[in-house]
This record gives sequence, structure tokens and C-alpha cells, in this order.
Amino acid sequence: MRAVIQRVRDARVSVEGFVAGEIGAGLCVLLGVARGDGEEDAARLAGKVARLRVFPDEAGKFDRSLADTGGAALVVSQFTLVADTAKGNRPSFSDAAPPEQAEPLVERFCAELRALGVPVETGVFGARMAVELVNDGPVTIVLDV
Repeated sequence: MRAVIQRVRDARVSVEGFVAGEIGAGLCVLLGVARGDGEEDAARLAGKVARLRVFPDEAGKFDRSLADTGGAALVVSQFTLVADTAKGNRPSFSDAAPPEQAEPLVERFCAELRALGVPVETGVFGARMAVELVNDGPVTIVLDV
């Protein structure tokens, strides 16, 4: 699993002009599921995201997490994060998990975040989505499990 995490002031994801998920301050999580990923990967990554210290403390240092700040997560499934660009100019997505494997793992990731006390909003799995966000910092972190 791979996640691109952006600290945001606010973020929303829309499908066909309708807002599917929206958050205020927190993290926008673009989530890619690879072949061979499992439930333990989803749980481990969710724990890492919930505890990732990318929010400033009173001294301005990165020392607070979503769990500490009460921030929310906007989780957007994005199979293109698993692209292989080693050969040629057209990305290969053969390492991406098929939808019947990926969707339950995205749902498990979200459930794990919620179990850790993080409010979660999501996009629509498999849909063409428009993601809007105000990156705060900017802060962008890539996590692989």
C-alpha cells in the first residue's frame, strides 16, 4: 500500500459535481493498493497515518498527530499511485490490486482510522473524482507499507 498524505486546511472530493466527502483541517490521504497487500497492511498504514506527527505544537515543531489534534482524514482511493514507469512513457498499472481486492482494503483502512478516533470522509471507489484541497505548509508525505 502506498499513501500520499497532505496536511490540509480543508479538502473535498466530488463525483459528477456532487460532494462525496469534505473535511476541514486534517489530512488528505490518496491511497493506492497493490497486488499482495492485505488487511494487516491496511491496519498498519492506518495506524501510521493517525499517529503521523505533521501538525505543529505550541513551539511550531512537527509534534502533533491527527489523534492529538482531532483533525479528520479525507481518504481517496487512487490506483495510479501503484504505477510502474520503469519502461517507456506509458505507466503500467499491472501492480495495482484488482477492484475486488482493493475496495475491501480501502474500506478496512478507513475503518481502522475510525477505530483510532479519526473522523473519516471518503471519495467513491472506482469513480472519476475531482479532489480540491488547500495544502497547509505545504506538507506532503509519501508512506509505503
